[in-house]
Amino acid sequence: MQNLGPCAQIQRPSETVSSKRAISALTKEELIDEIVSLGERSFRADQIRDWLYKKNVQSFEEMANIPKALRTELKKRLLFRTLNLRRSLRSGDGTTKFLFELMDGLLIESVLIPEKDHMTLCISSQVGCAMGCIFCLTGKGGFKRNLTPHEIVDQVLEVKRWAPKRPAITNIVFMGMGEPLLNLEGVIKAVRILIDPEALSFSHRRVTVSTSGIIPGILRLGQGLNVNLAVSLNAPSEDLRSHIMPINKRYPLKELMETLAKYPLQKGRRITFEYVLIRDLNDREEHAQRLAKLVKGIPCKVNLIPLNEVPGSDLRPPEEEDLNTFQKILFEANITAIVRKSKGKDIMAACGQLAGLYGL
Repeated sequence: MQNLGPCAQIQRPSETVSSKRAISALTKEELIDEIVSLGERSFRADQIRDWLYKKNVQSFEEMANIPKALRTELKKRLLFRTLNLRRSLRSGDGTTKFLFELMDGLLIESVLIPEKDHMTLCISSQVGCAMGCIFCLTGKGGFKRNLTPHEIVDQVLEVKRWAPKRPAITNIVFMGMGEPLLNLEGVIKAVRILIDPEALSFSHRRVTVSTSGIIPGILRLGQGLNVNLAVSLNAPSEDLRSHIMPINKRYPLKELMETLAKYPLQKGRRITFEYVLIRDLNDREEHAQRLAKLVKGIPCKVNLIPLNEVPGSDLRPPEEEDLNTFQKILFEANITAIVRKSKGKDIMAACGQLAGLYGL
């Protein structure tokens, strides 16, 4: 593990969080309204967005083809940077975890994960989490608040600024801190900026929103965004899932699977089921057999994730033999099942470990 230490800190604006809007989460139309209200022509919005999203500048002052008077006025009206990169930690496997301080002093984490043929950024949607899944450290400190759209988008921009010469980020996954579909409006607006060809320009096929099973949010997400859906399942029965994931008491497994069976998928697309395997709890052969029956008929793949241990927990990952047997049963049922070996364990950046170093 390499501790990259405290990074250069951005100066915090003296205004409160709510006194200014952030430029990173303005739609093109909203930015045009700002510019026109200052007596400038609307084409400046395209220039400014190019500097912000494509050239990834650090301030209004770097926007060389924007009149100085307009830059000055925009600086008075809009926030440019809202996250303070407090620390970054690099794992021996190349994974990097980022600790960001928000303008109100709260902390969130993002994780940059290098893969063989792509670079994935795992981003947060809330400060803390209210779901209380027994295997996840993030929820131990409880829920504090939703992130705003600009706090979500700024995670991507800040990581790009941190590593301008590294391979480009290709994939975005909402699998960091929080339950994305309990911050639905913020996530939807942020996703629209992520996939906007004139903004961050990510392919909708490379953006994944994960959920613990918030049924109303799943229904809303399926209405037009066309991004990937991942569902944290973790058990094939009602009682066991309620024990592992208390949200199942509100949105039962039966209703969740009925909703997913009707989820609109484009040709060739699949729902991803995330299944965290916990020794002697949900990793037995009978669990695999019930899981195979549960997902039958739904275009899907199953990511099998051996539990990443967290301090103070008695839960343990499965034995290798049990993991292999579980996967084999799914294979024999013609279900795509991939074992995901989590990266970044040595810096507490793996699945379920976020917020593990800072007492969040």
